[in-house]
Amino acid sequence: MFDNFTLAQLQQLWWLIVSVIGALFVFLTFVQGGQSLLSYVARNDLEKALVINSLGRKWELTFTTLVLFGGALFAAFPLFYATSFGGAYWVWIAILFTFVLQAVSFEFRKKPGNLLGSRTYELFLFVNGTIGILLIGIALATFFSGSSFQLDDYNQVLWQHPMLGLEAVLSFFNVSLGLFLVLLSRTLGALYLLNNIDFRLQLVKDMEKRLRKAVSTNLIGSIPLLLYFLYHLATGEGFAVKPETGEVFMESGKYLQNLLAMPGVFAMLAAGLLFVILGAALARRASSRSGIWFSGFGSILVALALFLTAGFNNTAFYPSSFDLNSSLTIYNASSSRYTLTAMSYIALAVPLVLAYIAYFWYKMDSEKISTGEVSDFTAKEIY
Repeated sequence: MFDNFTLAQLQQLWWLIVSVIGALFVFLTFVQGGQSLLSYVARNDLEKALVINSLGRKWELTFTTLVLFGGALFAAFPLFYATSFGGAYWVWIAILFTFVLQAVSFEFRKKPGNLLGSRTYELFLFVNGTIGILLIGIALATFFSGSSFQLDDYNQVLWQHPMLGLEAVLSFFNVSLGLFLVLLSRTLGALYLLNNIDFRLQLVKDMEKRLRKAVSTNLIGSIPLLLYFLYHLATGEGFAVKPETGEVFMESGKYLQNLLAMPGVFAMLAAGLLFVILGAALARRASSRSGIWFSGFGSILVALALFLTAGFNNTAFYPSSFDLNSSLTIYNASSSRYTLTAMSYIALAVPLVLAYIAYFWYKMDSEKISTGEVSDFTAKEIY
């Protein structure tokens, strides 16, 4: 089947696959969002135990999906992996460090006799849920704003800024997407906790109210940031590619043109935003627990639309603001036709893996996290 695909079709297929994985990761950041809400929504040890145990069931899914995203990029687009991870490595080191803090915190927060104490590990979880997601958003924004690098004749990366990727934080355009992802993850985290914790006992009713309030406040705070990002994305210049020669040039309104040229992607972006808002609106109803599924699906659509806008329609998905023609496209950064073909056959097993994950997600959530599980205030983390 895939043997009949052209190289260009395989490259487009793998950008779509990578984009889907990245979009799923954005949804799964509800774990980080929930972590960042811990000190706000949980006011005593019982409430903290409920939140930690609920998130502890899913935290590995987020980390695994991030690793899968990086692995898929490495296999399908190795030149991007070498350029970004080899040049902007301080950003990626900082991101991975926050995820190490997360893993250590879930493992040792309640271990008897730990030297740092539970509050220190709770701070680590907050760092992962805020700084980690902020940096990921900033890194993704450089798909549109560009990075300061140059490739030599042997495709070795020469980074042109001494901060080695961290200079991206100096652009509010980049930071706006990062802050939006932080607030979106907090919205999703609150929605997930509302769905996953049993609030029937009066003992935790106040926490339920705080979670419902957190949904509204974080979503409202995220909207101006997203509008700022989308406005500048639509009205600014973009990194276009001449398909005949592969030459990269700046084009006014390029990303708006991409959305208009791909109405399905534009509809995906609009529908995603509506689903996110709908999920948050459902959380205003005292009996509603299903908002996470609407907002979660919406977050996947929004992220997927942005990834496709960055890579399709003759666009450089990892542009160089220093040397335009060092910019990477899905065509000049990809693996060979043989490699992409072999990987495509392997990818046919992905639906089975997703079905496996969905089944065990259902089994883990068949019973809500209850106060009975953490009645001694020192519950063990559930993985």
